[in-house]
Amino acid sequence: MGPHPAVAAIRLAVRRVLHDVIAEHAEQNERAGHAPRPALARAGAGSRLGTLPDRPDTPLVLVACSGGADSMALASALAFEARKLPVRAGGITVDHGLQDGSDTRAAEVAARLAAMDLGPAEAVAVHVGREGGPEAAARDARYAALDAAAERHGAAAVLLGHTRDDQAETVLLGLARGSGIRSLSGMAAASGPAGRYRRPFLQLDRQTARTACLAQSLPVWDDPHNIDPAYTRSRLRHEGLPALEKALGKGVVEALARTAQLSRDDADALDTWAAAADRDVRDDAGRLECAKLYALPPAVRRRVLRRAAIEAGSPAGSLFARHIEEVDRLVTGWRGQQAINLPGRVEALRQGGRLVIRQS
Repeated sequence: MGPHPAVAAIRLAVRRVLHDVIAEHAEQNERAGHAPRPALARAGAGSRLGTLPDRPDTPLVLVACSGGADSMALASALAFEARKLPVRAGGITVDHGLQDGSDTRAAEVAARLAAMDLGPAEAVAVHVGREGGPEAAARDARYAALDAAAERHGAAAVLLGHTRDDQAETVLLGLARGSGIRSLSGMAAASGPAGRYRRPFLQLDRQTARTACLAQSLPVWDDPHNIDPAYTRSRLRHEGLPALEKALGKGVVEALARTAQLSRDDADALDTWAAAADRDVRDDAGRLECAKLYALPPAVRRRVLRRAAIEAGSPAGSLFARHIEEVDRLVTGWRGQQAINLPGRVEALRQGGRLVIRQS
């Protein structure tokens, strides 16, 4: 008798990602001129091929695990699949320090990861600042810790437990911000430096992950922040989406996730167009020419302006649609406006038919 259908589904999703990581790692080795080593025999039922000390050429894949159902299901699937593949598997849990006893819980999660034969299995404490609000600050601190762990251990990938439900919530949050099609594209299956972050569960719902944990008797921790109405995502999860489903019927989550993929395809195409257009709208000195910018379709022009602002030092996460709209008016509605101040102490101004974006 095979595994529970939910367990089979999460294992298949992880297996596909691991095959991608292994193939990419082999390609990198080939480009670097490293010959692959022959497969080694398994040392025993309790060992894992990837943990053998004489297999440094096997990629390390880490799972980011909070102890919740999504990430625990992900960790268990990674541990299971890694035993059969030429890959090393480890886990990282981040202690945000926002609740009493968070350090104890983080240590418990790390111990569970180690018990799954994941190694390294670490708990990393971070300091959460205030910039951008509590949710954004916690996210920034978490990703900084995961980036540092990946660099420290030389990990080829870090798996994240975001589900289709998380994707739907992200699309709605982007819609509420009015940030354009890129926000509607939600989370990518692969993101970060060199595609470091992988999200195997974007096609699976949250209930599948929870059911997989129940089927395997995996202990899970439900973060009270996830039901705290003080947090925007929590209100959306427990009030907003249920209200939409009541008004529109079932299938809202699936439709939003599908919208994310369609929007991502469109956004990627426009970004490619903007990258090519960026070269054509500059003079010999590399300055942006307003007349050439004006001739571009608005969606492409705004992408060129955003790229220029980021290159000048404006943080991408703080650069919103309203900022780019103001810069765009220097091109399309020029009436002698003053310089536009952008995040990161960057300014945009029009000088002699050129658009100058620079540090102020």
